[in-house]
Amino acid sequence: MTVFKQIAFACAAVSLVACGGLPEGEAPQETLDAQQAALTTSSFGGCSFTISSAVIPVELPPRHAITLTRNASGTCPYPAASVELGRSYNTPHIAVLGTSVGLATAFSYKQSPSGSANTQCKVNHIDAATLTKLRDTNIVVNFGAGNVPVCNLDQTDAGTTLVVYGTKTGPLPGETGSGSNYVATYYNFFTSTTAPVYYAY
Repeated sequence: MTVFKQIAFACAAVSLVACGGLPEGEAPQETLDAQQAALTTSSFGGCSFTISSAVIPVELPPRHAITLTRNASGTCPYPAASVELGRSYNTPHIAVLGTSVGLATAFSYKQSPSGSANTQCKVNHIDAATLTKLRDTNIVVNFGAGNVPVCNLDQTDAGTTLVVYGTKTGPLPGETGSGSNYVATYYNFFTSTTAPVYYAY
């Protein structure tokens, strides 16, 4: 994408509120709730998938377990099943997206309870049949000197290109632009291991 297209896409993707308003007649909270619901449920291959997080009982300091669930339905060729994708010492931002090519998940996570530990974003390609990870990547601020607390998912190029967008508190490797918001573009995410291209604004 050109810089102009990246800026336009980022503005459209991040939020209607940030870019100048809401559709007439929609309350801000209703729109935010709808956006969050769209991020945590998606379909692929006739199956519906839901990503969720919950505090692990009894464990101290508390940690959140991030779970992907495949829901049973008449259109899904596989039974209901769940898999734990990871854990985080802070509340994770979570997202799932089914495209025409594959199923992707993203979640922010903190690996240690230490106050100095950073928050990263994990992006995975998930096998819809086995719920195993086919690709496992991380979005991390340079030298770990910052956080990536928000990671949302979108797509371009008929679903072959995966787009991750959100906020950060430091520069990402090789990023162009500057600012606390980012767009990470993974070209051919589901069929290659090509590193993402980062744009900040």
